[in-house]
Amino acid sequence: MEESTTMASTSTAPDCKSNAPPFNNLYLRNCTMSSQLKPLGGVLDNVINRLAAIEAQLGITPSSSTAPPAADAPPAALIEEELHPRLSAYDEHVQRSLLPLTEACTALGPEMSSLGTSISNVWTSMRGLIELGTLYKRPMGDVPTALQPHLKPCQDAITVVNSARLDRKFDNHIKAVKEMLSCVSWVVISPPPSPANFVKDTVGASDFWANKIRKECRMNESAEGPSHIKFCDALKELVNDLSGYLKEYHLSGLAWNPNGKDFSEAKVGEVGTKPAPAASTPKPAATAGAGGGIFEELKKKQTGAGDSAATGLKKVTKDQQTWRKEYKKPDGQVTNAQSSPVASQPVVKAANAAAVKTMGPPKCEYQDRGCKWNVENQTKENCPGGVCKVEVTDSKQQVYIYKCQNVTIQITGKLKSVILDSCTKIGVVFDTAISACEIVNCKSVQVQATNLCPSFSIDKTDGCVVHLTNEAVGLSSFVTSKSSEMNVSWPDDQGEIKEAPIPEQFQHKIVNGSVTSQVSDLYH
Repeated sequence: MEESTTMASTSTAPDCKSNAPPFNNLYLRNCTMSSQLKPLGGVLDNVINRLAAIEAQLGITPSSSTAPPAADAPPAALIEEELHPRLSAYDEHVQRSLLPLTEACTALGPEMSSLGTSISNVWTSMRGLIELGTLYKRPMGDVPTALQPHLKPCQDAITVVNSARLDRKFDNHIKAVKEMLSCVSWVVISPPPSPANFVKDTVGASDFWANKIRKECRMNESAEGPSHIKFCDALKELVNDLSGYLKEYHLSGLAWNPNGKDFSEAKVGEVGTKPAPAASTPKPAATAGAGGGIFEELKKKQTGAGDSAATGLKKVTKDQQTWRKEYKKPDGQVTNAQSSPVASQPVVKAANAAAVKTMGPPKCEYQDRGCKWNVENQTKENCPGGVCKVEVTDSKQQVYIYKCQNVTIQITGKLKSVILDSCTKIGVVFDTAISACEIVNCKSVQVQATNLCPSFSIDKTDGCVVHLTNEAVGLSSFVTSKSSEMNVSWPDDQGEIKEAPIPEQFQHKIVNGSVTSQVSDLYH
């Protein structure tokens, strides 16, 4: 009993009011912990702190039952809806470039201040079109036609600028602004040129009038001179900054959301009603990292062992790459059906639909205006015997053959010229052409002049054979460009048919300061 009493008196009870910080609402040390377990407390503290650091790097949020709320977490009422990166970047463009221009307009007086307000309305309407692209898929058919109802707010704002009546001393200012507003047309153009280059090209026309303002301010040296020059510089900076924004977010035209709603559901006026937010508006952390901070976010995912966000992803093998022809069946489907049969089906249907080119109605008619025969969309199916006959009654007439396939065009009578455009696997026979025979954008065509034709022009054509008579051999000439597999045939003195290729390859040398060209040795 004495020994037990002594041990009880010498043992030290842990202090329940210890200052050790709790983690996840769990105390690391129990008030009844014995002295033998106290050394483990520091080890557990170290392990838990390291786990917390790993969770923070991986973006894992502790559950509400174990983690206390962050002291600096903003209230739910202050967290606004996350903006699309394209809209966030556009708002930054407005704060960076449009506001200095409106301030420069205000400094020039009330008339220019109203002009600055009208320019702001144009940029606000443009933001509505960009927001439309973030919500909907690309419209089917002609994009400018589909966008026409939604362009009215922007067009109305530009009309206000064009109809503005200012003091005569602001004539060059309003002209510079009108030239600048032509850059708004980028929303309905498709490359080439790219929207960024299209917008940048408008700087020259606007700067033409701005330079007159600068020159007049330097000559007069008035007190308002710096304000006018500031207006010119801000106007130019607005266009250049818009070009930089388009180069990053709308490289090939107005960007659309491939996973958005169908554009037929879009209602006029549903977007663009909210003005661009101020630069000081608080944004959630996810918005800041959605665009420019993506590389920083990926770096955070990297561990000490070198693993990154892409670690563990499966490699796409060659048989899963749908663009490779060797892994496709004749029906256009991929050989590996296990890749994603459900997702690939609409792609195959879309590809097949794009491959089928619809042809218009066949035509073979004469137009008095221009003295021209139009022979269009003729095929073997809509021509009896696969031959389309054209009877020329005047030597001033010409025959224009467009998008014909697998058919023979027989032209009788003396005519001015023959033109073949976008034809495939056709034969053309004519008597005499006074001017020339032109072959453009064709494949596998044959042309025969039964009498004379002084000139043949072959451009962007693959596979062409020209048949000449013995009398036309020394009179006919050929002009070729961007073409291949060209041949010409003619009968010799013994009546035998000879055929020779028209050279496609040449050797060029610089002799005495000039470039000389010779036919390659392949044709000798």
